[in-house]
Amino acid sequence: MLQASYSKKVFQFAFKARTSRGLMKDKASWFIKLWDDSNPEIFGIGECGPLPGLSPDFIPDFEKVLAEVVGNLNQTNNTPTLQHFYDTIPSQFPSIIFGIETAFLDLQNGGKRLIYENAFTASKPIPINGLVWMGDLDFMMHQINQKIAQGFNCIKLKVGGLDFDRECDILQYIRKRYFKNDIIIRLDANGAFKIDDVLYKLCELEKYNIESIEQPIKPGLPEMEELCRKSPIPIAFDEELIGINSIEEKRELLTQLKPKYIILKPTLHGGLKGCTEWIDMATSLNIGWWITSALESNIGLNAICQFAGQYNTTLHQGLGTGMIYENNIESPLRVDKGLIRYDASMQWGEIVD
Repeated sequence: MLQASYSKKVFQFAFKARTSRGLMKDKASWFIKLWDDSNPEIFGIGECGPLPGLSPDFIPDFEKVLAEVVGNLNQTNNTPTLQHFYDTIPSQFPSIIFGIETAFLDLQNGGKRLIYENAFTASKPIPINGLVWMGDLDFMMHQINQKIAQGFNCIKLKVGGLDFDRECDILQYIRKRYFKNDIIIRLDANGAFKIDDVLYKLCELEKYNIESIEQPIKPGLPEMEELCRKSPIPIAFDEELIGINSIEEKRELLTQLKPKYIILKPTLHGGLKGCTEWIDMATSLNIGWWITSALESNIGLNAICQFAGQYNTTLHQGLGTGMIYENNIESPLRVDKGLIRYDASMQWGEIVD
């Protein structure tokens, strides 16, 4: 019989992690452990890490809901299938879906933290963007220089948090100093721009040869449809996808608004199953996509990397968050020269008690 338990771990940031939702000093995750009672030493692990202020399941009763899911599983007489979890876990708890499905797949593959066996786990690296965290001008400039020196040729910057002219100065600096490096620049506004000046700002930003901009205005606004048509910079959806769960709703959103890209986080967008649906839908509509981690520890990041490895895409993925915590779990994931790879010779550190 399948058995389950969960435990909580709080991860400490190795720096001042400032997001559009404020300063974060630490981040909590809950780890689901699944095993067969006839062989308890082999177990699968999955991470549930709802994001404060963003995840639909970041609620005061989150742990109570998780405990109910685990309790119901332990009372199941028959060995459940993955579809059983999809049918029974409410869609408004995507981080629990992600934790359960990855723990289940891990267990199915021998409890070795191998969610999928593919080119990535066989050592083929995945190109990733270098994330520049929000902060004052000097802090952001230092990160940019550091990322490019480390070999990243795709840089992602947050905009909307500083004075707009200052942000343009940063972009101009990158283009002038690194014009020979052919750096790809991605921007993420986290919905910070106002309706009355968003198009003006996008036109100003266009001169810096921007690959894409995430969520220039808040999600759910009717002006987004027109903005997707008129923007001189390709618009990517992130927050816009949160809470859109059925295939019909996904099709309606993408066909009506027609973004150039969608950015998927399994913790936010329905787990691996939900992201698969988004990818299939986007591909059929000729919309680009990439996968991004959502401040998970190396457990969740590992699962997301292996999921990304299931696809043959040339776009840079957003998977460079493995070094953000002082007390992260040791893993075979390694970042080098703008690539993340799986080094099978490296061992996993202690995960749960």
